[in-house]
Amino acid sequence: MSQDQDQGQDQGQDQSPGKSTDWQGDLLRNLRNLTGELDELAAKQEAEAEQDAEPVDAVPAPAPAPVAYRPAPRQPLPTPVTTEIELPEELVKGKPFSGDSAAKRTSRSLRRLVGSSATREVEEATRVAQALQQPLTTGRQIVVTSIRGGAGKTTVTALLGRTYAHYRQDPVLMLEADAALGTLPARLGATKVRWTTADLARIIEPSMQLTDVVGYLVQLPGRGGWLLPGSQGRVGSRLELDEYRSVMVALRRYFGITVVDSETLPSELARTALVAGQARVLVTPATAEGVTSTRAVLEWMASLGRPQLMAKTVVVLAASSPHMTLDVAAASDHLQLDGVKVLMLPYDRHLAAGGPIRTELLGQATREAATELAADVLSRAMSRRSTR
Repeated sequence: MSQDQDQGQDQGQDQSPGKSTDWQGDLLRNLRNLTGELDELAAKQEAEAEQDAEPVDAVPAPAPAPVAYRPAPRQPLPTPVTTEIELPEELVKGKPFSGDSAAKRTSRSLRRLVGSSATREVEEATRVAQALQQPLTTGRQIVVTSIRGGAGKTTVTALLGRTYAHYRQDPVLMLEADAALGTLPARLGATKVRWTTADLARIIEPSMQLTDVVGYLVQLPGRGGWLLPGSQGRVGSRLELDEYRSVMVALRRYFGITVVDSETLPSELARTALVAGQARVLVTPATAEGVTSTRAVLEWMASLGRPQLMAKTVVVLAASSPHMTLDVAAASDHLQLDGVKVLMLPYDRHLAAGGPIRTELLGQATREAATELAADVLSRAMSRRSTR
């Protein structure tokens, strides 16, 4: 047997019926099929992932509708009720006293018979009137306060307001910033009150005219000016600091002079009013305790580092008894710090009796002291000089 035949036989022996002899080709074909299946599977997974992330039939979500602007609801306007100021007649015995006794009035009449004395009185009255009638460029606000209740600050406020209203042609306002059952309306002779300082703070607007504003005020009889009460005789009435500020800023353009009957020190409102006013009056009892306490207040004011604050301050020593033991000269020296002026308000029977103040019943010395105080305070409120 030839060699080729032997090889053919060997190859024939290795072949089995029904089995392919190209095993390498089969292997390559299987690998190609597996690769295609893997590619198809990967493509299917990517497509499913894309469908999950962004569906074909998905509709874009609409943009949120803009929220309409809604202003904060305004507080309801105050609706105060007119309140009567009651001073029962059964509480008052007899007629109001005159400030001067009959002996004093007679003595004054005799002195006027002397020409030189009458001339000096006329000259002094002319000087004071000129100071009280000086022109104003902007509204001046004068704050009256004290170290404690009962010192006489409301009485001094009423005297200042009456004096300015008598001598001046521009509107004068007396504002009560003491809501704790203040007595300014009674001292000024008002019989009814309605709107308060806190009420006006909620309704006043820059567009208002003077004729609109005075509709919320109390017009005092005669040439007594205007009054804005601090309360309606109710316990618990309050005046917030923001309300006070808004009213004072708004009213400044309507009135030439505003005299403020402030709370007593050391309340926050009193301290703010004291610093913000163009001039200030500290009323203290004409006693050693009153002078000592007022000295402490002046030292506090001096510590603020504002020279104008001291230069525009007047201390009033209010006598509550006809018999004083205070040395007025020594008290004045004790209180005259950095330009502070000290004036004396003498004892007056009419003022001491309480009730409405009637100018014609004031004592001569009281009238002179009130006009001197009003002229001095107004001049200080108008001054721009510093004591430095």
